[in-house]
Amino acid sequence: MCGGFTCSKNALIALNILYVVVASILISVAVYGQASSLTTLPIVGGIMACGILLILISLLGLAGAVKHHQVMLFFYMVILFLLFLVQFSIACACLGVNSDQQEMLAQQGWNTVDLDTKAQVQERFQCCSFKSRTIAPNTTVDYPTCDVVDKICCDGWTVTDECRCQPCMEKLKETIDYAFKLCGGIGLFFSFTELFAVWIARRYRNQPDPNYKEPHAVFPRKNYLY
Repeated sequence: MCGGFTCSKNALIALNILYVVVASILISVAVYGQASSLTTLPIVGGIMACGILLILISLLGLAGAVKHHQVMLFFYMVILFLLFLVQFSIACACLGVNSDQQEMLAQQGWNTVDLDTKAQVQERFQCCSFKSRTIAPNTTVDYPTCDVVDKICCDGWTVTDECRCQPCMEKLKETIDYAFKLCGGIGLFFSFTELFAVWIARRYRNQPDPNYKEPHAVFPRKNYLY
């Protein structure tokens, strides 16, 4: 009957297999979010960390479900609930980030990468600099030369001051926003399933195994009774 020992065991095993798939999706989405902005954003990195941790927890849950191991199931419930709190917070943060905060995080990422990475961004998105080509006095240029991308942007034109590529932030704005919303939406949806897994694990842990056999002495009874 569904709700019994066997049903709870199979449901927990299936759910942990699903979590392996979910963790792979979270990692893939986080990688996409980083590749979209070509920077290391802390919140997106948190989603990736949750995905990796979820895979490890799923393996613990699978082992505990197969063996009906009380200690494994206990730690599985505790760790999974803590992961729910972290993942829920990060997902809400992703959904709550506004455009100014996204720009600030992207600016921090732009400032930390080297010129080769910036050149790849400029060529890939056909943009130049992060926000502006205006350079303050006594400062160095923080972006590679834009001769190549300007020729791409102004194909068939003579490259002049009037014909220049847009700043990279203008090109990346929609992509970064989509990556944040995608990370937050997926993380929020699957975080609630972790509460369901905690409930199943608790139920399964407290159910007696119908196939369990009571241990008994291996010595003959006559050796002790006279």
